[in-house]
Amino acid sequence: MGEAAGVERVYRRRRRLPGRYFVAAGVTVGVALLQVYTGDSGLRRWGSLAFGLMLVAVLVMVPLNLHRAHTRVTAHGITAQWALRGRTWSWQEVYDIRVERAPGRNAGTTYPEWITYLYDFEGRRFTLPQLNNWQLDDPYAEVAGLCAAAAAYRGLAWERRPDVEERIVRRIARGKTWTVVAALALTALIIAVVLAVNPV
Repeated sequence: MGEAAGVERVYRRRRRLPGRYFVAAGVTVGVALLQVYTGDSGLRRWGSLAFGLMLVAVLVMVPLNLHRAHTRVTAHGITAQWALRGRTWSWQEVYDIRVERAPGRNAGTTYPEWITYLYDFEGRRFTLPQLNNWQLDDPYAEVAGLCAAAAAYRGLAWERRPDVEERIVRRIARGKTWTVVAALALTALIIAVVLAVNPV
């Protein structure tokens, strides 16, 4: 639950991350180390550099995100604060707030299974930090209560609009396409680096 009654709420990390989160992270790091240090010397050198940079980024970003990430709700709107940046929406800019199941097989293991998203009238979707099933017993009930409390400040009904719903679907599909393209590009880059360091 938020820290205050009514619409004034702050959602911060209140619970420790599940043990399975650290197990999954440890296995991932272990596999990466095994791949790096069982290759030849050229691949080992480049792999060590890439892995070191990735590890530094993780060691900096994860604690920073755990410490800083939160969602603040006031009579004026919602602020989502992530590790390094934050964004505020007035209630008139908020189209909907929805709790949705996270995609992927690792939902609930390496990240929460149920995540809360804010949608604007352009169909853009933004994650609301700490409004998830790892920090709340019932995210659905919390978001329903939040929307009910915020109704008086919006000046708009919480109703579905076909044009906005169409934009949401279009943007989600476009996001999935870009994710696939990025994954293929990264795979191609990794293969190119391996072949360049260790020619066949």
